[in-house]
Amino acid sequence: MPKRYLYIWLRYLPTDRMTKLNPELRNMPFLLYAPEHGRMVIRAASPALVKEGMAPGMVVADVRAILPQVEVFPAEPEAEEKLLNKLAEWCFRFSPIVATNPPDGLVLDLSGCAHLWGGERPYLQTITTRLRKGGYAARAAIADTIGAAWAVARYGRQHSIVEPGTHRQALLPLPPAALRLDSATLQRLDKLGFRQIGQLTSIPGSNLRRRFGNNLLLRLDQALGTERELLKPIQATPVYLERLPCLEPIRTAKGIEIALERLLEMLCTRFFAEGKGMRTGILKGYRIDGETVQISIGTNRASRNAAHLFKLFELKIPELEPALGIELFTLEAPLVEDVSETQEALWGTGSNNQTAIAELLDNIAGKVGSKAIHRYLPQEHYWPERSVKEVGSLEEQPVTEWRTDRPRPLHLLPNPEPIDVMVALPDYPPLHFRHKNEIIRITRADGPERIEQEWWLQNGPPRDYYQVEDEKGARYWIFRLGLYNSGNPQWFLHGYFV
Repeated sequence: MPKRYLYIWLRYLPTDRMTKLNPELRNMPFLLYAPEHGRMVIRAASPALVKEGMAPGMVVADVRAILPQVEVFPAEPEAEEKLLNKLAEWCFRFSPIVATNPPDGLVLDLSGCAHLWGGERPYLQTITTRLRKGGYAARAAIADTIGAAWAVARYGRQHSIVEPGTHRQALLPLPPAALRLDSATLQRLDKLGFRQIGQLTSIPGSNLRRRFGNNLLLRLDQALGTERELLKPIQATPVYLERLPCLEPIRTAKGIEIALERLLEMLCTRFFAEGKGMRTGILKGYRIDGETVQISIGTNRASRNAAHLFKLFELKIPELEPALGIELFTLEAPLVEDVSETQEALWGTGSNNQTAIAELLDNIAGKVGSKAIHRYLPQEHYWPERSVKEVGSLEEQPVTEWRTDRPRPLHLLPNPEPIDVMVALPDYPPLHFRHKNEIIRITRADGPERIEQEWWLQNGPPRDYYQVEDEKGARYWIFRLGLYNSGNPQWFLHGYFV
């Protein structure tokens, strides 16, 4: 089968990215700049700015002199490269072979793919329409060679399809810039009066090589197809999925368990080979009546211990309704993470406390739900509600130690709740306070402990905290915001001691 290539030119990729992040920039003239030889130079211009005659390579100061209202932003090459790679991965739904052509192009090998969309024209229109709906301006072309597709996409008619065997005729009227040449070579060609590729094909190759070097001949031969050009496709993110068809429909819990054990064995073998572990897993059963049933699990740390993962799934097997029978099982791991060799060596030895805790939490989460489990770490802040943070992984380590020199309540309210108090004298603890229409009489109190706000975050009055105890022995953490000699302070309940 002859090769066919699709080239997609994302002409405004950097500015399209900015527009998606800042919708108010749509239809506005703006540019992205980068320093070059001590000057700020345009790296990308929005469509509205291009219509004003501005283009990449111009000096930003000159553009501002002409258009003072132009918006200016620094270019972010790394973010643009990541976006191009993400779009390339998105194109895997249209072809298994996709390559990036930085900074703004994609190449797809569509050989054997276009018929699935009804032909090359619907194939091309589907891709460009979906890109346009996603906010990306795209020009595309299909040809027999990568070079011809690149040239026609950028210098030919929009969304062109070069019929098989006719790419030479499509290239001849295009300018030499369509051969992907460097600027120095293009300037020399322009001075010598070369305006079309067809003028170059009539000159012996030895003369072109002597005058312009090997690169011009290489690019010309690649575009014409006389020199082979290899793609360097990107690698798709691996999909961790195992399938197990059944000779007979499975209707019993025991049969489901056997199928699950085999799937876990296959998937964990792959995890061992690639140094990965499962964080989430989904077991699906495809019934003979056309319905699909599934159960899912989550782990606190990446695991490839098949026995442990089986226990987590086993708790949920009763939720699977086989009905007339399940004829196909699949086990997918949508979220995987790296597993260190040290971590793996300690599985099941009883010497790894973190692993034992992770297994215990996984088992508890399987019974009561993952939302019932919370882990907190200290943060370097004085304000109590900022001094702790909730984390979702056992792997994350604290950046500071828990504070133990001052008593802190076991239950800290996320937002302090206002209370009404009765105070004998300023700077004295309250005699009683009202919270949610309940009067709480205080028998013991300790404090105050003054906590100032972090000046680099916000300004405001200090807090004076008191530990108080009521008649029933319940203990509270309350504070006064502000001072009596500088206004009317407010009181708040912030936590409960146990």
